[in-house]
Amino acid sequence: MPRPDSAPTSPTFSSAPPAQNPSPPLDPTGRDVLGATDIARCLRRIAHEILEHNKGADDLVVLGIPSRGVELAHRLVALIEEVEGARIPVGAIDVTMYRDDLRSQPTRAPRHTDIPGGGIDGKVVVLVDDVLYSGRSVRAALDALSDLGRPKAVRLAVLVDRGHRELPIRADHVGKNLPTSHAEKVQVRLSGHDGIPDVVRIAGGEPQAVRA
Repeated sequence: MPRPDSAPTSPTFSSAPPAQNPSPPLDPTGRDVLGATDIARCLRRIAHEILEHNKGADDLVVLGIPSRGVELAHRLVALIEEVEGARIPVGAIDVTMYRDDLRSQPTRAPRHTDIPGGGIDGKVVVLVDDVLYSGRSVRAALDALSDLGRPKAVRLAVLVDRGHRELPIRADHVGKNLPTSHAEKVQVRLSGHDGIPDVVRIAGGEPQAVRA
């Protein structure tokens, strides 16, 4: 399946739910590593990779991990539907109560879980998140999935992989690999969630080389 050489003219999608909680401001001392056009290009490539890997859109269910993974999931589905001309089930899976750090973190309010009507049994579920770091959020999402059904396969798509895994988890589809130090923060902002133009910014720590 051919991949477009250029990003879509408008990288903003409005199908994802609006932001539920305000985000902290972007660190003004950080450096932007991805802008709106870059993010749009990454998502279009991931959408095509998903279709190539799955040999089409049959049996696909796309679930975003809150919060920004939900908007990314809706954007990916819009791009997949643009190619396939068919509706793709999309939803959200909350991992709050499945995290292994609940005892050491402040109380967190559960977020919305939205499983499409057809469920996930026998489906190819694509989990979507904005940043892959330790892998613990993804592990929690896998635990949550096991309580909801038995997918045929589970794959992971992330906008950014920053390294420093603590669990043996690897993304199947990555928008950008961003080597970082533990001291650095990767800040993702998306127009539909945060109300500002799409951006990925790295702040703090010592700069690392960025690879494709």
